[in-house]
Amino acid sequence: MSVRPVHKNDPRLTREQSRAVDRLAIEQLHIPGIVLMENAGLNAADVASGMLEAVEGNTVAIICGGGNNGGDGYVIARHLHNAGRAVSIYSSVPTDTLKGDTTTNHAIARAMGLPIRAMTEPDKLAAAATQWTTSDLLIDALLGTGYQAERGLRDDAAAVIDAINRLRDHDNPPMVLAIDVPSGLDCDTGQANPAAVVADATVTFVAPKVGFDEPEAAKFLGQLFVAGIGTPPELAEQIHLGA
Repeated sequence: MSVRPVHKNDPRLTREQSRAVDRLAIEQLHIPGIVLMENAGLNAADVASGMLEAVEGNTVAIICGGGNNGGDGYVIARHLHNAGRAVSIYSSVPTDTLKGDTTTNHAIARAMGLPIRAMTEPDKLAAAATQWTTSDLLIDALLGTGYQAERGLRDDAAAVIDAINRLRDHDNPPMVLAIDVPSGLDCDTGQANPAAVVADATVTFVAPKVGFDEPEAAKFLGQLFVAGIGTPPELAEQIHLGA
């Protein structure tokens, strides 16, 4: 199955091992990186749709960062829009600074006419946070596996995450779905920044991350799903075993 609950026998991958899966898929299996991103986003959109159906909701806010996690967010936005969902995208970085496959998926979303709002200044973030209160689902595609506890969070990322978490103070807050890793949670150590996203569910790619088994991580992850990106399961097992 492309999306499933986590199994206790699943290999646990580190940040570097997760990156190795992508690299070997591209170099040895000849799967272009943009195909991996497409598969990841399509499967994550299935999880998002299931969450919306559970509450009979339709409105989605997607917070995209500047890296591949943000690229996944643009793919998710496209597939949710095509499924009839009301989608709005919020970029935490100037979109002219995007690179690689993320640039391509941003361009596709823009060409489709999907609303993409910048929130690179405090007043724009405040306006965005007000708009999020009317959403049924908020998708965290901000940081992913790139966050490392020892480096901490940049002030602008911390401000976005704080705005996401403050939604819980409202009477009817949107559900929160984290993509790959809740932003601000170190996927290797399970250590969470004080500003880490508290998600209702997380859809992680290929395999659970080693830090997810730490007790501290559970309250940030919520319900955990594992989604494929088009790579064979033997590849993750091979990397997990160091072969």
